[in-house]
Amino acid sequence: MVFSRLSMKNPKISPGRPAHHPTDMQRRLVQMLASQGIPQAEICRVLGVSEKTLRKHYRSELDIGAAKLECALTCHLLRIAGGRDAVALKAIRFTLRSRFGWSEFAPRPAG
Repeated sequence: MVFSRLSMKNPKISPGRPAHHPTDMQRRLVQMLASQGIPQAEICRVLGVSEKTLRKHYRSELDIGAAKLECALTCHLLRIAGGRDAVALKAIRFTLRSRFGWSEFAPRPAG
């Protein structure tokens, strides 16, 4: 009842926290942290926002950061796979399994 009287006098008053308005610097920070593999919970602590707010306002930056991280890891894995030792063989097998759905237990294609 008290709240309704307050809101009638001043309709701009709303309950809860003020709306979050990301700055360009915050957007760059989120993208950089995401591209380094920092978990979203840690990024939220840096920005002082909830995970829901992070995903709502920074979805594009999180996606771009994740794509950059995946690219960097894939390039590093392919560089390792170019070697001639047991580590290279493991890197090649991992790449085939994770990126191309290869399985040593799947039946061989007829041919």
